[in-house]
Amino acid sequence: MALRIKSHWWNDESERSMPEIGSALAFIAWRISMDKAITLHCERFVYRDDAQRLLVIQEYLIFLIQIADRLSHDLFADQQRRQLITSFAKKCFEHVQDNSQDLLGPGEHGSLFITRLNERSAEYAEFQLDDDGPTYPFLRHLGYEIQTLMGDEQENRWIIDQVMDKDGWDAYKRFAKAFRDLFE
Repeated sequence: MALRIKSHWWNDESERSMPEIGSALAFIAWRISMDKAITLHCERFVYRDDAQRLLVIQEYLIFLIQIADRLSHDLFADQQRRQLITSFAKKCFEHVQDNSQDLLGPGEHGSLFITRLNERSAEYAEFQLDDDGPTYPFLRHLGYEIQTLMGDEQENRWIIDQVMDKDGWDAYKRFAKAFRDLFE
């Protein structure tokens, strides 16, 4: 099933604030991240439970937040970029909290996402996004984190390859296109 991403504003004449754009990016990132989690399942990788699936979605969200930060670097002044990425991350927090509560019950699920985001941001700071997209180490880190979450059971042994070679790259391409479309 093809994922359809709406990345053009309904009313092109209106000026959009950074928080509005950040909110749209978060919705798009959530859809892409969910799609990639579903793709892993369709490729016969096995989730232990819904909590594990949500953690994989969160890893993709963190990856896409890093991508947005890199893509916005040359487009905006530091203050605007910070406002965009902060509003994007806050909206991702809300998506994680709401969906986690629906599946797992009450709890501070979003705060764990923010802790993980802060840890991963320091790790991803070492990796580059060049003209072709995320570098090999950038994608490898995403694959490694998802491999760690999924465990090394026989069924999940090659998940890092799936993420690095296909899913991570596809997530980047879809998100980067939507990011550019929102600023047209």
